[in-house]
Amino acid sequence: MTFSEIQSKIQNAPTLEFGNIFSRATELFKKVWVQGLILQLLVLVIMSPFFIIFYIPIIGAIIEQSQSGYGDPNAINDAFYGQGPLYLLFFYLMIFVLSAVSAVLYAGFYRIVRKLDIGNEFQFSDFFHYFKSVYFWKAFFLMALGTVISFFAALLCVLPIFYVMIPIMFFIPIFAFNPELSVSNIMSLAFNLGTKKWGITFGLVILSSIIIYILILLTCGIGGLFLPAFIYLPIYLIYKDVIGFDDDSGNTDLKKIENI
Repeated sequence: MTFSEIQSKIQNAPTLEFGNIFSRATELFKKVWVQGLILQLLVLVIMSPFFIIFYIPIIGAIIEQSQSGYGDPNAINDAFYGQGPLYLLFFYLMIFVLSAVSAVLYAGFYRIVRKLDIGNEFQFSDFFHYFKSVYFWKAFFLMALGTVISFFAALLCVLPIFYVMIPIMFFIPIFAFNPELSVSNIMSLAFNLGTKKWGITFGLVILSSIIIYILILLTCGIGGLFLPAFIYLPIYLIYKDVIGFDDDSGNTDLKKIENI
């Protein structure tokens, strides 16, 4: 679909029912929870080496304090910020790169959700489908812009961050199903859709977050490996109901996705 076609669909979006979206998300989760678990494990595996390497100075400071028996509240900050400006620059650059890596993994997850939703088989390689350079750098700029937008929204007190977080959540699904669009077009459509369906999306995200948090506590943290994927399913279903795909059966659209 073209930018104008998607924009027209958003402008003429149907009314969505909160309970209907949530119940369908619950049913869909039964199909994709294993893939959600794999997604979280992939994110942990990819990010773990980075945090181990870059937090070595902090770990060293903690060990030194434990051995000396003297706790200096400023020691950890000194260990981190005392590495020099190049260290800090590289640290924040890696944060953005890892955010882009996470974004393309989640884009792959949306691709998998689409496949399983229409009854197709899951392929592990789908997680890495958007790691092609043209898509990766597009995801990098989307995440960077999302971070900048969130930062300035936070500077304007708390309320603006609640507004912008919903459109930002639509960055990845719109990118995943329309990777040929430019970064500016994806952002524009995400804010159009997020604003149009802000109330129901916010409600679903909050309810999902509360339920996930409770279930993680009840499962002694084990649920944290696969339950977080649930929060992306209402976003997917809102995209599906408002924008949709080229063919309601999913076959035509899936062929389109396969050729991307």
